[in-house]
Amino acid sequence: MLWLACSLPLIACSFFLSGCSVYSFSGTNIDPEVKTISISTFQNNSSNGPSFLAQRFTEDFKDYFQRNTTLKLVPRDGDLQFEGAITAYDYAPAAIQNQNGIDQAGVNRLTIQVRVKYANTKDPKQDFEQTFQSNGDFPADQDITRINNDPTATRRITQNIITDTFNKSVANW
Repeated sequence: MLWLACSLPLIACSFFLSGCSVYSFSGTNIDPEVKTISISTFQNNSSNGPSFLAQRFTEDFKDYFQRNTTLKLVPRDGDLQFEGAITAYDYAPAAIQNQNGIDQAGVNRLTIQVRVKYANTKDPKQDFEQTFQSNGDFPADQDITRINNDPTATRRITQNIITDTFNKSVANW
């Protein structure tokens, strides 16, 4: 009798996971007909982003999707297609503090925006075009040149954008 009580949660769990769509423990919800993905190079249309940003963002985007799905990356015409552009790269004071009667930035914030166009050739109802944004705060004494030279600084911000795009496109969140 005890074995029945212990196995009921497992039976219920398997019942809920066996729906019409495909669920994986990486959080994706991809139709089994979808086999390939194509990701065009994201252009850097921001006025002041570093020159390497577009290439690094595109490669990180590809890596994330390859690590978290079983889709085959193809140069073009994938079942799922991504393209877009980095539209903003802004570094500005975020917290003004008054020290000895002088207003100074206590923290500077780097904000990055990326416009993403997503096409699902198997289910066009899931297509979207949306701007994703993320930011990170840095000490006021760190200038933008120092942040641009630190590969982890912008990656933390762009990783949030990539995760949000992943969730909206293949995790259906």
